[in-house]
Amino acid sequence: MVYDIAIIGGGIVGLATGMKILKNKPNLKVAIIEKEDQLAKHQTGNNSGVIHSGLYYKPGSLKATNCIRGYHELVEFCETEKIPYEITGKVVVATREEQKPLLENLLKRGLENGLTGTRAITLEELKEYEPYCHGVAAIHVPQTGIVDYHQVALAYGRKIIQSGGEIFLNHKVLKINQKDSINYIETSKKIFEAKLVINCAGLYSDKVARLTDDSIDDVKIIPFRGEYFKLKKDKEYLVKNLIYPVPDPNFPFLGVHFTRMKKGGVEAGPNAVLAFRREGYKKSQINLSELAESLAWPGFQKVAAKYWKTGFGELYRSFSKAAFTKALQELIPEIQESDLVDGGAGVRAQACDRNGGLLDDFAIRESTYAINVLNAPSPAATSSLSIGGTVAEMALKRFD
Repeated sequence: MVYDIAIIGGGIVGLATGMKILKNKPNLKVAIIEKEDQLAKHQTGNNSGVIHSGLYYKPGSLKATNCIRGYHELVEFCETEKIPYEITGKVVVATREEQKPLLENLLKRGLENGLTGTRAITLEELKEYEPYCHGVAAIHVPQTGIVDYHQVALAYGRKIIQSGGEIFLNHKVLKINQKDSINYIETSKKIFEAKLVINCAGLYSDKVARLTDDSIDDVKIIPFRGEYFKLKKDKEYLVKNLIYPVPDPNFPFLGVHFTRMKKGGVEAGPNAVLAFRREGYKKSQINLSELAESLAWPGFQKVAAKYWKTGFGELYRSFSKAAFTKALQELIPEIQESDLVDGGAGVRAQACDRNGGLLDDFAIRESTYAINVLNAPSPAATSSLSIGGTVAEMALKRFD
């Protein structure tokens, strides 16, 4: 069989794209090709489950427009499919005087992005929202929520099957060749033929992109591991919903924060450290070849030179529970080291260009035979239906 479209990657973005394509053109033959034995195993299955509001992103950017549009689509999808979610709201808290201007800028950005009701709150109001949180200023974002994205992704997968699409697990893509306008996709089990490849391979999106277009050599995925602790059950009362710090505007990570999880428990974290392999969820997981690739990339070397102090702080917190606790105490002084137990970890696929830029926005590139989603870190899960819709639109133009 020659498929019209083969989507490489069974994470939330790939699945959303497949679902959107089949919703618009149910007669197309669509295959999802996933290397793992289950869907949504990596970034989708290891994130904190936050429904992001669109607060942080530059107005007009792909992240801002897709997050806000995707937010509403996601909530509607959860309602329709009976997937449990909650709109909890969150507080973003300045813990030092010098953070106040950054917090004001964040509020301004949120309002520009259409977050009605997001506002500065008094310290008395902060205590009402989060009784154990301390700070010098705060804003409240009512739109933020929580959901289990693994459940969402599986629901997308069910919709694909119901619409006549096919999902192939345990198929690792090894090679892609083009001949007579057909992609021949060699996997660990068979060869697929498809008119169009859509690359949603997440942590390996750069490598898959180069299988279809060797001119894509200006971007590399640098994997950053985010490690979490969880609050002990008897300390979960310290956090009502979600508590965030003011993020460093020069760094694409939000800082350690507290998140009540839809599947239960309260997470504290994450930090952000270089992972020593692309799917390195533990410090002990090392792939020397992948690590060497990251370290040799000119862009990463420039990032390391610029942010070495921040990087060492993150690395120190990775090995020191006391240092991690100290960072959390900025928001909740009552937290003690003994209140924390080991949680999970996720790995973020962060695209980095040759000039040392950590790509801040989503990046999608088209070529003759493929559409490559090259950068889709957070808030990609919240934005999945919107990103999927955008990519589906690009794909369907080729089949008009």
